[in-house]
Amino acid sequence: MTTGRISTWLVAALFVGVGIMTGCGSSGDDDARGGNQGWGGDRGGKTPSVEAVQARFGALPLRERMSGTVYARNQVQIYPEIGARVVAVNVQNGDRVRAGEPLIRLESDTYEQRVKQARASLRIARANATSAEARLKELQSQLRRAERLAENQFQSEQELESLRAQVQGAEADLEQARGQVEQAEATLDERRSDLSRTVVRAPISGSVGQRNVQVGQRIGPETRIFTMGDLETVRVEIGISDRMMGKIEPGQTAQITAPSLGDTVITAAVTRISPFLSNDSFSAEAEIEVPNSGGALRAGMFVKVDVLYGESQEATLVPLAALYEDPETGARGVFVAPTLGTEVPVPSPDSYNEDEAPALSAPTPTTFKQVEILAEGQATAGVNGIEPGQWVITVGQNLLSTASGERTDARVRAMPWSRLMALQRLQDTDLLDRIMKRQREAARQRFGTASTDRDSAADTTDTASSRQVPASSPATPDTANVMLTSG
Repeated sequence: MTTGRISTWLVAALFVGVGIMTGCGSSGDDDARGGNQGWGGDRGGKTPSVEAVQARFGALPLRERMSGTVYARNQVQIYPEIGARVVAVNVQNGDRVRAGEPLIRLESDTYEQRVKQARASLRIARANATSAEARLKELQSQLRRAERLAENQFQSEQELESLRAQVQGAEADLEQARGQVEQAEATLDERRSDLSRTVVRAPISGSVGQRNVQVGQRIGPETRIFTMGDLETVRVEIGISDRMMGKIEPGQTAQITAPSLGDTVITAAVTRISPFLSNDSFSAEAEIEVPNSGGALRAGMFVKVDVLYGESQEATLVPLAALYEDPETGARGVFVAPTLGTEVPVPSPDSYNEDEAPALSAPTPTTFKQVEILAEGQATAGVNGIEPGQWVITVGQNLLSTASGERTDARVRAMPWSRLMALQRLQDTDLLDRIMKRQREAARQRFGTASTDRDSAADTTDTASSRQVPASSPATPDTANVMLTSG
């Protein structure tokens, strides 16, 4: 039996067992409600008590459950581009800002002085360029006069060549001066840009969070000061294994759940899937864009995502808690109560009241039937080997016999599907915590108020201990029975 299936069986077994335990407080109550003899199989001649639901017929929604992480749309981390001391923080966590609005202001004195120096250097460079241009014009004028004199042989060729060389030098000086002007202009622009960076502005419109800056703090380009994104629409990222690549496609329905959402299920569609698999995880990244105007999803949340990728063929449906694997033979199947509801009357399980669970039936035969699992969903499996309408045991299978053809009499508590499905969605830790509280309440009612103070003092310790049980820790049916009989 896989760890996930054992955990599911344990969840159902533990919680519905609470109703049986609380129904075993006195023999008088047992006789009135069907002669409940409690758990314990044939030990001491007692008839085991189990719980069951009726198998159904239908198609099983095929789904794949994955873990996802929520990101804001355009989620970015904000870093300053320069190093300086913070003089003002203009926004707080949760504020919504528009693109271009100032987030923080840095000390700017040094950068203002650099701008002044760059501006002065530019003026000097421009003056030098003006002087070089005037010098060039003067030499060009002298060269033109010398060339006219040389035509009439009033100017020597040597003097003419000297003037031409001076003109070429002046042209080079002018080009150098102009280059210095361009360099000074670029330096001034850079210094002005550095000065503007003393005000860190929002690159996008959205909400700010994860503030990591205080007034007076000296920060640099490596200091993350905020995380920012648009939470009106969020992006849920999930990893799709190569096994599921051929089944999950964009456009398929995705159901998103999380502890903070309670019973709320957010439905969206798979938006896009990367065509590349990661070399590390051997999975492809898929994204689900979810409207989030109500702010139910927060960036950084871990969520569970069920992607619905089709339906199985129609078959007999049973809860996962009904599947049982014999620890000795490895045979896999379900226990059925063939005469329940026909030869042995069964109370209607249409509703469930925790204060008064359905009564147990008279002893009725149960037998083990091996089944073929055709499809398996989150809480239900489609099987071949039993008929719809048969009662299948969901709690207490370890008290029955898996021997071929052998029947074991048991008292059956009929449970509604809705109750069992709700139990299978619960976490083991919440389950154990609730069982302990019910046990303490039962003890107070049974032994009076003398133990109230002592039990109350143990509440914190018991609860802490229950939280240490891993949610998917493997357990055998025998272990579950010990827990059920511990009260």
